[in-house]
Amino acid sequence: MRERLLAAEKVKAIEWEGGQLRLLDQRKLPLEELWHTCDSAAAVATAICEMVVRGAPAIGISAAYGLVMGLRARLAEGEDWRAALEIDFELLAGARPTAVNLSWALNQMRERLDRLKPGEDPLIAAEAQAASIHASDREANLTMAQFGVDLIRKHQGNSQNILTHCNTGGLATGGFGTALGVIRAAHLEGLVECVYVDETRPWLQGSRLTAWELAGEGVPVMLNADSAAAHLMKTRGITWVIVGADRITANGDVANKIGTYQLAVLAMHHGVRFMVVASSSTIDMELESGDDIPIEERAGRELLEVNGHRFAADVEAFNPVFDVTPADLIDAIVTEKGIVERPNAAKLAALMSRKRLH
Repeated sequence: MRERLLAAEKVKAIEWEGGQLRLLDQRKLPLEELWHTCDSAAAVATAICEMVVRGAPAIGISAAYGLVMGLRARLAEGEDWRAALEIDFELLAGARPTAVNLSWALNQMRERLDRLKPGEDPLIAAEAQAASIHASDREANLTMAQFGVDLIRKHQGNSQNILTHCNTGGLATGGFGTALGVIRAAHLEGLVECVYVDETRPWLQGSRLTAWELAGEGVPVMLNADSAAAHLMKTRGITWVIVGADRITANGDVANKIGTYQLAVLAMHHGVRFMVVASSSTIDMELESGDDIPIEERAGRELLEVNGHRFAADVEAFNPVFDVTPADLIDAIVTEKGIVERPNAAKLAALMSRKRLH
C-alpha cells in the first residue's frame, strides 16, 4: 500500500527552501492558495499564533525550522549563541501551548544541539535535525494510514460512513495526514462510502480545509454543521468517528479540537466506534491525565465576528480551542508504533516502550 499512498500525496503545507520556511497560508484556503514566507524564529512563532500554519504535527515541524533560523541569527550576532537562543526557544514554545508536538520538536532540537561534537557546525546539525523531524512525520503518517485501514477491516469491512472533525490531512502534518490519512487510505482501498465532515467552528477547518482536501482527491464527502453529528449517527449509518489529537496523556485521555469530546459521547450512545490517530510524539507521558493538559483559549472575537465584521450581540464569548476526551470513550488510538485498543495507562506505557515500526 505504501506506493499507492505515496502516489496519492497531493497536498503539501510546508516547504524549506534556501534557509527560509514557506507555509501554505491556511487562513486563505480554499479561495486562495497563498504561500507565506518566514525568515526568522519570530516570524514562525507569529505564523503559528495567527493560524497561518495549524495542526499539531505541522506546528512542531515549523517550530523546528524556526529554531534553525533563530540559530542562524544568533550565530551571526557573534555572542553566546546558546544563551541567546533560549529567547527563541521560549518564543516558539509559547506560540500554541496545548499542542505537545511543539514542545516535543523543540526538545528534539535542543537535544541535538546539546550533543554537538567539538568542531561540529551547529547550524548544519540543527538543519539536519529539523529535516529529520519533517521526514519522520511523513513516514509516521504512512504507517498510521496502514494500521488504521487494518483496524477498519478488522471491525467492519467495506462501505464505511465516516465522520471526522477539524483537519488532520496533508495541511496539518508533514505528509499524508493522521486521521485524514487513514480516511484517504481507506478510500484508496475501496472501504469508504461517504466521509461526513464537521464544519468545525469557529475557524471552519472542516469546511475550508478537510472538505477541500477530500474533494480534490475524489473522495465522496458531505459537509455538515457540528450540531448535526447526533442526527447523522442516528440516521446516516455512521460506523466510525476518526479524529486526530493535539496531546494524549499517559492514561489515554485525548486533547483535540473543541467539539471532539461531544462526538465521543455521542458515538458511545449510538454504538459508533471512535478512533484517534496521532504520532507517538503527541503522547505526553509526563501528564497523568487530561486534567493536567493546558487548554488554550483564544480571543472571543473569533466567535463574535466574521472577516472582521461583528454579527453577534454585545456579549462576552467563551472560546476554548480544545477539549479533552476521556480514554474510556475511545475505542482505539492509532500511532506509528502500533494500535492501542481500549486505551489505559498500562497499554500506553507498553506502546511507548516500543521502537517505531518503520
